[in-house]
Amino acid sequence: MQNEPLDEIANRSLSKTAAVMLLLACAAGCGSVGSQTASDGGPNDAKSPTGRGGEAGGAGGASSSTGGSGGAGGAKSSTGGSGGAGGAKSSTGGSGGAGGAKSSTGGSGGAGGVPTVGSALAVNLRSAGAYVILAESGISTVPPAVITGDLGISPMTATAVTGFSLIADSTNVFSTSAQVTGKVYAAADAVPTPANLTAAIGDMGLAFADAAGRAPDVTELGAGNIGGMTFAPGVYKWGTGVLIPTDLTLNGSATAVWIFQIAQTLTVSNAVIVHLTGGALAKNVFWQVAGSVDLGTTSHVEGIVLCQTMINLRTGASIAGRLMAQTAVTLDTSTVTQPAP
Repeated sequence: MQNEPLDEIANRSLSKTAAVMLLLACAAGCGSVGSQTASDGGPNDAKSPTGRGGEAGGAGGASSSTGGSGGAGGAKSSTGGSGGAGGAKSSTGGSGGAGGAKSSTGGSGGAGGVPTVGSALAVNLRSAGAYVILAESGISTVPPAVITGDLGISPMTATAVTGFSLIADSTNVFSTSAQVTGKVYAAADAVPTPANLTAAIGDMGLAFADAAGRAPDVTELGAGNIGGMTFAPGVYKWGTGVLIPTDLTLNGSATAVWIFQIAQTLTVSNAVIVHLTGGALAKNVFWQVAGSVDLGTTSHVEGIVLCQTMINLRTGASIAGRLMAQTAVTLDTSTVTQPAP
């Protein structure tokens, strides 16, 4: 056998070595955490504009414009996706983890979650805010009622305020009642009451229109049945009636505002309670109702009721807030307390 020249053997050996080194370099480069061609969920996970069809994020959490689930750091998505322990933020829905979800269309929250978060401003009641009950055609009660705050009626006179055993003040500017910690004003009372009431009734209408005109954050939540839910601040709208068959919770700070826009009736079932948590205040809750309002026996509601028709409180029902009806308010051994300032 003819021996190969030594220089050819050396060249072939160098070629094999170079090939091995090239393969090793390629493997190291493909496995780099800095690669921009995949979102593999590593500790320095890449940010992808397409979300890789919803791949999972690692410890640092993934950011995606189309979805994807987050790891321990939580995910941020503009179209949905579920959040991890840090909670998810979504503009169209999706469920939240332990940290709760944020959604502008009413996705459900997790253990600490709520349907939506908004930043609505309070409705300005103007001079109507001087009354705990304000009505146009009548205010009646089955005694004993317990009312804290002033009552006002216009254009009807004091004869339309029944069941209160009114006693006219010597000035004839207002009346009093043993059931009312405050004063009762009517359209035929002495000056300046008539003008004050005309202004207040006008301001009540403005407040109703203001509340009705707010842009909603969530529409048709629960198809109008909202019992058992927890609401974050925001504006909620229904083109139907709303039923509250079980307790309801409004969770937010002392400056948070809720506006409920209801195109038909509001019905609160017997013994149901609307709870305020997190420091929420009744003065910042507004129920704008185009139909009638019916609060069931021994039920309790928080907030300002702006009603285009009639408000009816059944036996033992109570409210911390204000009752403002463009027709009448009827009470039955009810308790009405003006909200804390």
